[in-house]
Amino acid sequence: MKEYEYTVIIEPAEEGGYIARVPALDDLTTEGDTLEEVRYMAKDAMKCYIETLKAEKLPIPQDFFKEQPQIQRLAVSV
Repeated sequence: MKEYEYTVIIEPAEEGGYIARVPALDDLTTEGDTLEEVRYMAKDAMKCYIETLKAEKLPIPQDFFKEQPQIQRLAVSV
């Protein structure tokens, strides 16, 4: 069994809870009510996605983030 590691972007959802996206896996998206739940849902979605790729004998994408992405809030005056 091989382990795959991907960058997951978790953001608050407008309606409450959280949304998780995995850019390297065709922007795979899932949601959860809590951070713990959205992390679980993301891991489950990633596993299912990769299992499907393997079953269809398609290539498994690599994470294209070489380092942890930097997320910053920047303000501009216009």
